[in-house]
Amino acid sequence: AEIELLKKAAKQAGSSSSISKEPSHGHGPPASSDVDAYSSTPFYRIAFDRVGWLSVFLASLSLTALVMSSFEHTLSKHIELAFFVPLLIGHGGNTGGQTVGTVLSALSTGSITTSDAPRIIAKESMSGLLVGSFLGLVVGLVSHYTLGISAHVSTIIFFALPMISIVASSLASVIPFVCIRVGINPANVSGP
Repeated sequence: AEIELLKKAAKQAGSSSSISKEPSHGHGPPASSDVDAYSSTPFYRIAFDRVGWLSVFLASLSLTALVMSSFEHTLSKHIELAFFVPLLIGHGGNTGGQTVGTVLSALSTGSITTSDAPRIIAKESMSGLLVGSFLGLVVGLVSHYTLGISAHVSTIIFFALPMISIVASSLASVIPFVCIRVGINPANVSGP
């Protein structure tokens, strides 16, 4: 429903010079009602809207500790692999953050709609695979030839980055569409 309002506002803005009073979440000048709504929203309402999703994200990050502990034996034999865990986790978060931001921006401007979801998810997944493959190659080669990391660990990094990228970009491109479908503000889940 909000996307349709944005499309109408964009059409009205194209045909007249006045700024639309419809609510907007785009990247242009905000409609005054949008600014007023945020400005008048109490801090505790903002916190309440965010705490649920932040709790979900915190729980999912806690799973990382469980996964790490299950690989404790492997990490103890290949301690240099542990050095790359923050890089891999950070890369997944950054990839997801860029993807969800791009999809939200396109949705807010009306250049895509929920009916475009399958095409956009496939597009972002393939983009994630390409970016991850390129970065995996660079990081794998640099870590081996410059930092002296073993070929075994460098190869793991080479294959891990594309897998992390495709999972992160796929999930991050799905989230805005799911949020719109269930009536949740996608901006509340756009951080990770």
